[in-house]
Amino acid sequence: MATLTVTAKGQVTSRKDLLQHLGVHPGDKLTVDKLPDGRVSVQAARPAGAISDVFDLLKRENGPSLSIEEMSEIAAQGRAGKSWAGKR
Repeated sequence: MATLTVTAKGQVTSRKDLLQHLGVHPGDKLTVDKLPDGRVSVQAARPAGAISDVFDLLKRENGPSLSIEEMSEIAAQGRAGKSWAGKR
């Protein structure tokens, strides 16, 4: 168990090994849940993406987007263990 100290400003500095355990780095956020009996639960805040994050995922840099047929062909080749790189 680690002991942390609260400063006069109400700030708490965490130990490096605790931050590594949480998988957080400078600038990352933590979530703190208040539990019964004065306890808290601290976890790394993981961003929950929006559906719009996947828009244009299959769009090519210099060309049109893949058609449904092209996507189906690529998927079928992947299931068959074939590479589609460089085709088209």
